Amino acid sequence: MSRVTVPKYKIDRRLGINLWGRPKSPVNTRPTKPGQHGKSTKRKRTSNFGVQLSEKQKLQFYYGMKEKQFRIFFTKASRSKENVAQVFIGMLESRLDAFVYRMKWAPTIFAAKQMVKHKHIVVNGNVTSVCSYLLKAGDVVSLRDTIKDHAKIKESMDLAERTLPTYYEALDEGCAARLIKVPTLDEVPYPVKVNPHLIVEYYSRKI
Repeated sequence: MSRVTVPKYKIDRRLGINLWGRPKSPVNTRPTKPGQHGKSTKRKRTSNFGVQLSEKQKLQFYYGMKEKQFRIFFTKASRSKENVAQVFIGMLESRLDAFVYRMKWAPTIFAAKQMVKHKHIVVNGNVTSVCSYLLKAGDVVSLRDTIKDHAKIKESMDLAERTLPTYYEALDEGCAARLIKVPTLDEVPYPVKVNPHLIVEYYSRKI
C-alpha cells in the first residue's frame, strides 16, 4: 500500500513550499524548515544532486507515492521514445487517485487514495479500488450513488483552492467526469513550479 506517514504540513516546511496550495499551510506564515536548526540564517549551497533530489521529492510527495512505486512509474515512462518528462507527468496525472483529487471529491491526495481503496469510485461503470489504475482518454469516472450526497464530498467540492483542469469534462453536476486527453506538463494546474527534467537527470544516475 502506498502511503505517506509524514504529516503533510511538515512536508511543506521541509521543502520550503506550499506544495498543495492550501491556505492553511504553515509555509504561508512560517517559511522555515522543521526541527531545531530550521530557523538558521545560514544558507548552504545546494549541489546539483540536491536540486534534483528536491524536485523528485516534490512530485513524489505531491502524488502521495512511496519511492518504489514512483520509480516504477518513471522506469515505465523512460522506455517511451517520446519526451520522457512529458510522458512521466502524463502517467502521474492519469492515475485514478490523481483524478479523484483533481475533481475535488477529496480535500487531499491522501483522502483521494482512501476513497478509491474504499471502493467509492466507478470507472466506466465498474467499481475500481486501485489507486494506480491508469485512465485513458475517453474514460468516465464517477462517484458511487451511495456517497454522492455525502457532506464531506460536497464540502470538498466547494473548496476554492483548486479548479477543474481543462482536460476534464464534468458530467452529472460534477459527480462524474470524462478524461478528454492525457495532459502535457504546461496543462497541469500545479500550485508550484515543477521541473520533471531534473527528475530525469536524477534517475539517469541510478537506472
